[in-house]
Amino acid sequence: LFPFSPLSPSPLSPSPLTPRGLSHPFSPQAAMTKLGQWLCGLALLGSAWAALALAPPGLQPPAPLRQALLPLPVYLLVAFGCYSLATVGYRLATFNDCEEAAAELQEHIRAARADLRRRGLRL
Repeated sequence: LFPFSPLSPSPLSPSPLTPRGLSHPFSPQAAMTKLGQWLCGLALLGSAWAALALAPPGLQPPAPLRQALLPLPVYLLVAFGCYSLATVGYRLATFNDCEEAAAELQEHIRAARADLRRRGLRL
């Protein structure tokens, strides 16, 4: 009567192998990239903003809160741009020079020029 015994795995049960062929499942946090984390955070914040700002007429927040809430994404975008510019500027200002690498590169350039002169190319 029953095509499956209680001890056999059901065809509806998940496979013991994950998509990568491992015998143990991996956590979603381990596989999520930084881009994925940012996108999930933006989706969460965006949906919360949309729920508050675009609420149905009976559930709208008070007028002062609504006036502050509507331009919030623009303010956050400007703040993120300022933070990005400040981070790039700081990293450029504190960029370390590699004197040894520069000297090694100059030596390679001198050797290449000497080799080209030996082969008859005039620089």
